[in-house]
Amino acid sequence: MMVNSINFFLLFSLLVFAPFCHCENKGDFLYPQFYDGSCPRVEEIVKSVVSKAVAKEPRMAASLLRLHFHDCFVKGCDASVLLDSSGTIISEKRSNPNRNSARGFEVIEEIKSAVEKECPHTVSCADILTLAARDSTVLTGGPYWDVPLGRRDSLGASISGSNNNIPAPNNTFQTILTKFKLKGLNIVDLVALSGSHTIGDSRCTSFRQRLYNQTGNGKSDFTLDQNYAAQLRTRCPRSGGDQNLFVLDFVTPVKFDNNYYKNLLANKGLLSSDEILLTKNKVSADLVKTYAARNDIFFEQFAKSMVKMGNITPLTGSRGEIRKHCRKVNT
Repeated sequence: MMVNSINFFLLFSLLVFAPFCHCENKGDFLYPQFYDGSCPRVEEIVKSVVSKAVAKEPRMAASLLRLHFHDCFVKGCDASVLLDSSGTIISEKRSNPNRNSARGFEVIEEIKSAVEKECPHTVSCADILTLAARDSTVLTGGPYWDVPLGRRDSLGASISGSNNNIPAPNNTFQTILTKFKLKGLNIVDLVALSGSHTIGDSRCTSFRQRLYNQTGNGKSDFTLDQNYAAQLRTRCPRSGGDQNLFVLDFVTPVKFDNNYYKNLLANKGLLSSDEILLTKNKVSADLVKTYAARNDIFFEQFAKSMVKMGNITPLTGSRGEIRKHCRKVNT
């Protein structure tokens, strides 16, 4: 009877905790109550600083969300994206996806400083970034979800991983889907997480080819609404203006909602990687139509997919460290 009780307890533990984290070490799990005893005010502190930053500059919400995404897709959600170059570390900030575009680092440092005062050497930068991404979503009108916590910070960075693993605006649908699958994410996650483009901006250099030479024939992308394309050309010329910013969702640019998907159905997705969700795969196209019709279904799936992405190979237990400053490893 005792053996059966133990077996039942083990099975119960696996069933209860397994969904939280696809960790490399299956003995270590992430869970929302991780800091309840050691730093109970951490979520309150993160939300306070993020709220202030987003109130000052609404674009910051999208920047923090993107920073989390660009962290998780390299070596897992381990705050490697936050490290500056030093010693043997070549910063991921210098990679093609991040150079001149990744931002929000000073907000994360401000949060870290406030958290360190409250509970020194306790909360990781990786967890702070994950919480900031959730709060950015909520503050702009998006869904709330409980964030599993307990990640630790990396001891290094990977500029090659940043260059190769993060989906690019001009990648083919299959390339983007493969990059998601390599991280344990599926086509539903791809379409739902792409919905984060309901807020934020993109640079002219990220979609210029759609306006002038999409397939090498000197013509614009035929899947892009031509009136919209003409409007974009006024501020995104054939050459120059690389850093000119354009809203990803022209209908409600600072509100987290499902207008992103409605724009795709109207052939007004800004990036090629947005529009191909509708034009290159039936499963993804059906999901776009579902999310365009039902904001509640989009919100529910976005929250689930964000938890899933946040659980990509975190450092837990004794691996990695708790950085004192997010920009550098401890000495």
